[in-house]
Amino acid sequence: MTEIRTMTSLERPLALVLGATGGIGGALATALLQRGYRVRAMHRAPERQTSARPAYEWVRGDAMRAEDVLRAAEGASIIVHGVNPPGYRNWGELVLPMIDNTIAAARAVGARILMPGTIYNFGRDTFPLVAEDSRQEPETVKGRIRVELERRLEQAAAEGVPVLIVRAGDFFGPDAGNNWFAQGLVQPGKPVRFVVNPGRKGVGHAWAYLPDVAETFMRLLDRADALPSFARFHMDGFYDQDGMQMVAAIGRAVGRERTPTIGFPWRLAGLARPFMPLMRELYEMRYLWRETIRLDNSRLVEFLGEEPHTPIDGAVKATLRSLGCLVDSDNLTMRNPMLRVAGGEQ
Repeated sequence: MTEIRTMTSLERPLALVLGATGGIGGALATALLQRGYRVRAMHRAPERQTSARPAYEWVRGDAMRAEDVLRAAEGASIIVHGVNPPGYRNWGELVLPMIDNTIAAARAVGARILMPGTIYNFGRDTFPLVAEDSRQEPETVKGRIRVELERRLEQAAAEGVPVLIVRAGDFFGPDAGNNWFAQGLVQPGKPVRFVVNPGRKGVGHAWAYLPDVAETFMRLLDRADALPSFARFHMDGFYDQDGMQMVAAIGRAVGRERTPTIGFPWRLAGLARPFMPLMRELYEMRYLWRETIRLDNSRLVEFLGEEPHTPIDGAVKATLRSLGCLVDSDNLTMRNPMLRVAGGEQ
C-alpha cells in the first residue's frame, strides 16, 4: 500500500516578502501561500501585523538595514522586493539602498528575486507601445532611479542571482490603498458619487489588476527552469483605450452608468509644487496621463500561452468593495477599510 505523506510546514519552500503590507507585496504573498510556499514577512513593528495576517511568519526588520534583510532571508528560495517609499517621497535616498540589500541577501542565500517593474523607466520616445527591449530614457528623476535599479538587478543576474521582473500599468485591486485608483479616482470609505479622472479623453492608459499580476508571477515561477537568469516580461493588463473605460467600469459597478466625472486638478498641483512635496512628485508624473501608453505583452503570451486576465467589471467591483465604496450585502452599512501604505512599511 502506497503511503501518502503530507508535506510538513518546514518542508515547504520559503519566500521572503518585503512589503507584504503593500498592494503588490500583499498580492504576491497571498499567491505564494496558495502555491504552497511558507511566507515570511518583514516589518518594523511585526506585532501589529500578526493578528491581521496570521498566515505569514512575521519578523522584525527594516529593508534599509542590510543585516535585517539578510537575517530575514535565511532559508528563502524567493525574495519578493515589493517595497517602495510611500507617497512618491525620498526615492533618491531609499530606493537604491533597499535593492542593494535585497540583492546581497539573495546572493548569500541563493534566492531568486521577484520584483514588479514600472512604466517610469520609459520616455515619450517609446510611446505608445512599450516592449521589454524598448529604450529606457526616462524623463523624470524617479524614472532614472528605476532604470538604475533594474541595471543593478541585471548585473546581479549576470553574477548568478536569478531575477524575475513583471512590468505592468497602474495597479488597482483589493487591499491596496496607495495607488491612483484608490487615492485619485474614488474616495475610500465613501460611496462613489463622482470619479476623478487624471487622464485626457482619447488618451489610452495601462492598468493592472493586482491578483492578475500576482498570478502572472506565479505562472512564470512555475516555469522557472525555462527562464533566463534575468527575465523581464510586460503585461497588457486592462488597457483603457480612450481614457474613459475605467470610469465606465466604476459606473457599472455602482449601478450608475452615467457617473459624474471631473478632471484631476493638474493646474492646482503645479501651483502647489513649491509648497507641497507630494504635489511636486505627482506633477512630475503628469506625462503618463497625457500620453497614450500600452505595454506589449507578446513575449509573455509566447512564453505562457496567455496572460491571466480577470474581467474588468469583476475586478473593479472587488476593488471598490475592498475600499469601502460599495454598500455591504445588508445594504445598511459601508466598510471603513484600513488602507495600507504601499510597500513602504517593512
